[in-house]
Amino acid sequence: MKTIVAAVDFSNSTPGVLEAAVKIARAFDSSLHLLHVVEPEPSYTAYGFTPDEFPAIHLFQEEARKRATARLQEALDKVAGDVPGASVHLAEGSPLHAILDYVQKTSANLVIVGSHGHGAVAALLLGSVAEGMVRKAVVPTLVIPAPAAK
Repeated sequence: MKTIVAAVDFSNSTPGVLEAAVKIARAFDSSLHLLHVVEPEPSYTAYGFTPDEFPAIHLFQEEARKRATARLQEALDKVAGDVPGASVHLAEGSPLHAILDYVQKTSANLVIVGSHGHGAVAALLLGSVAEGMVRKAVVPTLVIPAPAAK
């Protein structure tokens, strides 16, 4: 196992994802890629508008990228001592598709994602990145559950 991709969304499942990724990367002397996906900027073309007519959306998207970059750096700082050479990547798009694309691009051997445990109805209505990875990934996918609410 040479390459591990750990998809982090900065939710309460992220610490578990990082912990598992570090343990496995150390055990197999693997490279570790921390990946976060920012949702794409909304399109208003269906309503007859252009993004330039909503400049606040551009500012919001840029702020989301800046915050995600800072949070990725924090995550990298946490794992760098245990996994030298770990790297970060910020993608934009549908989380499931961006993760699948990155896994293919890096020829990853393992993907680690977190699960939020929102339940069947939420997964049905909103979709689940973890569930989608289990169904569509061509490499093993480890799903780390979020900690139980107290």
